[in-house]
Amino acid sequence: MEAPCPVDLRIDARWLVPVDPPGVLDDHALVADAGRIVAVLPTSAADVAYAPRVRVVLPTHVLIPGLVNAHTHAAMTLLRGIADDVPLRIWLEQHIWPREGRHVSPEFVHDGTLLAAAEMLKGGITCASDMYFYPDAAGHAYDSAGMRALVGMPVLDFPTPYATDADTYLAKGLAARDALKHSARLAFALAPHAPYTVGDATWERVVMYARQLDLPIHTHVAETRSEVDEARRATGETPLARLDRLGATGPSFIGVHAVHLAPEDVERLAAQRCNVVHCPVSNMKLASGIAPVAMLLARGINVALGTDGAASNNRLDLFAEMRTASLLAKVATGDAASLPAAEVLRMATLSGACALGMEAAIGSLSPGKHADAVAVDLSGIDVLPVYDPVSHLVNVAGREQVTDVWIAGERIVHGRRLATIDEPAVAARARAWQQRMN
Repeated sequence: MEAPCPVDLRIDARWLVPVDPPGVLDDHALVADAGRIVAVLPTSAADVAYAPRVRVVLPTHVLIPGLVNAHTHAAMTLLRGIADDVPLRIWLEQHIWPREGRHVSPEFVHDGTLLAAAEMLKGGITCASDMYFYPDAAGHAYDSAGMRALVGMPVLDFPTPYATDADTYLAKGLAARDALKHSARLAFALAPHAPYTVGDATWERVVMYARQLDLPIHTHVAETRSEVDEARRATGETPLARLDRLGATGPSFIGVHAVHLAPEDVERLAAQRCNVVHCPVSNMKLASGIAPVAMLLARGINVALGTDGAASNNRLDLFAEMRTASLLAKVATGDAASLPAAEVLRMATLSGACALGMEAAIGSLSPGKHADAVAVDLSGIDVLPVYDPVSHLVNVAGREQVTDVWIAGERIVHGRRLATIDEPAVAARARAWQQRMN
């Protein structure tokens, strides 16, 4: 009989949900070595085959892949709750943009991103697709937190404290990418803000860089009815039709919100194999509308989940997004079977990884992928009884049930406490920024 193979880590769980393939595995173990998943197998088989240096036993937990927040503005966590209950345009023009003009700096972005990373990690989010100014500062914050991120390089056609024109945005973003290219947990995307803030000439340059450097394009599109109506009046076409004409669409296109889509827009997204990020709570809060998620999925379009920023949500909580997405789809379609729990969990994990171009590395508990996993405790009085763990993850459990998080086999959250972030120090910085904002 062969001796057990030495490995770094074994996690035993009452239930294990790999996402791909779908389903629930009872009394299984995840085995990892050198940061990657070696095997997912029954605990009895793991006893025979592997000798782990660290073994974690979770008799009341469900183990799932790390959640992927496919769209956020992490540093805006420092603006959480600063302008609630107002429409999007007023929110931006009268409250958010003026404060950003006064306060946004590398220090602001670093501190806000670290605060957001702490919140996300404790809620089971192991990877985020971020879009904000000073991407180098954001990248350093994610790196120090041990969290994965697709860092957006912002592009606008008007000046901000970060840059004066499109050329400067692009130059600074690419310089940040070069400076952080050796980080194993960071990737980069071009992040033109939206069709209404970026002109044709700049979009053409973004497309050129995306093709030359093999970078995703991450942008807001069709978020509000007024955005689409104004685009039609100005150009005679929808925002998505314009981006399609300019060559921006394709398998590496990440369209955020996509609430107000014409039928031909849905067909464009399907034909070009684009990705859509659904941000249900933000869309509800800003009264933007309900994205046609069931229709998009029926056309084979990859749909991921995002929180948007904490300034327009006000939480970076993918458990809340999962439940809201499921309920909204049922109301919008009049079909209680629309968007079942397994599909929503996939949106928050593997579909998010696909949108970010990371599906070969994360998004499911599959051998060969990074050992990014989240343990959710289903033993509490507020979640019992448990008939279907997948349904529970969407309809019952919340981020408060997350106890442990691993990224590349490293235990980033242990017993609800962060191992990589000094929580009191981050909280003190947040309070200091609050004093400046008042």
